[in-house]
Amino acid sequence: MGMNVGSGSAKGADPEPMMEMNMTPLIDVLLVLIIMMIITIPKQNHSVNLNMPVGTPPPSTEKPVVVTIDVDFDGTILWDGEVIPNRAALEAKMNGIAAMANQPEVHLRPNKLVEYKVVAGVMATAQRLGVTKIGMVGNEQFQ
Repeated sequence: MGMNVGSGSAKGADPEPMMEMNMTPLIDVLLVLIIMMIITIPKQNHSVNLNMPVGTPPPSTEKPVVVTIDVDFDGTILWDGEVIPNRAALEAKMNGIAAMANQPEVHLRPNKLVEYKVVAGVMATAQRLGVTKIGMVGNEQFQ
């Protein structure tokens, strides 16, 4: 603690009141409050609990059936090499796949020069009709 010693100029004069506040007790109290707050903060747990399967899965005994849909640079759609004349024929073939209990894999192979709206239309049709096993694959033939 500090002590204020007057100026000592005049013996009979009244001492001047101390104008500044002692900040040491205030800082001590704030430090104690900060330490108490740090101690009471709960530990952050950033993990996600997952129920993972135990052991190795059995190997697949049958190869999956694969349907390949190619989209040529001009927007022509080919279903396993066969040209699809219009959107209705594409929807009919995808309805057949969606109705199967064990759907075949659909590999969509767009040409790198085709407009995106054609590819997006094929993907939207597949999603709308319920085709669940669809994926984009590289198209080495048309590149």
